[in-house]
Amino acid sequence: MLWPPDSPWAPWWRTNKKVARAICRLAKVGKGDVVYDLGCGDGTALITAVKEFNATGVGIEIDPVRFFIAKNRVSFNKLNSEIKIFNKNFFDVDISKASVIVVYLVPKALGRLLPKFKKELKKGTKIVSYRYEINLPLKKHDKENEIRMYVI
Repeated sequence: MLWPPDSPWAPWWRTNKKVARAICRLAKVGKGDVVYDLGCGDGTALITAVKEFNATGVGIEIDPVRFFIAKNRVSFNKLNSEIKIFNKNFFDVDISKASVIVVYLVPKALGRLLPKFKKELKKGTKIVSYRYEINLPLKKHDKENEIRMYVI
C-alpha cells in the first residue's frame, strides 16, 4: 500500500541499504559531496553515503523519535564528524550547501518543496527522490529501485 498522495508528509518507511546504495550510484555520490536527506528517518541513506561513498551528510528530521534513532545510529557508526542530524522542519533549514538532496516524501510535500529547491539550491545540485516524482525535468530513472534523479 502506498501512502495517500494528498498527505502533507511521508510515512516512516525505512529506506533500505540496497536502495540507499542505488541512490548514491545514480547520483554518482563521492568524496566532496554533501548529501542532505530531508526527512532522514533512521539515517540509513546518510550512513551509506558516508561509509560507502565517502561523502559527508546532513539529516533533517522533524520527528523526535526518528531524530533520536538517527543520532544514535550515527554515533554507533562513529560518524559524528561526517554526519550532522538536526531535529528541525526541513522548510526552516538552509539547504544551499547540498550537492545532493535525498527525499522520500509524498507528492504534496515534494510540491511544497519545489520553490525552496529552486530558490536555495545551486545549479548542478542533484535531487534524488525515492518512489515519488518531482515536477522537474527527469535526468535519470532507476525503475527497478523506484528512484528518480533531477538536476537543478
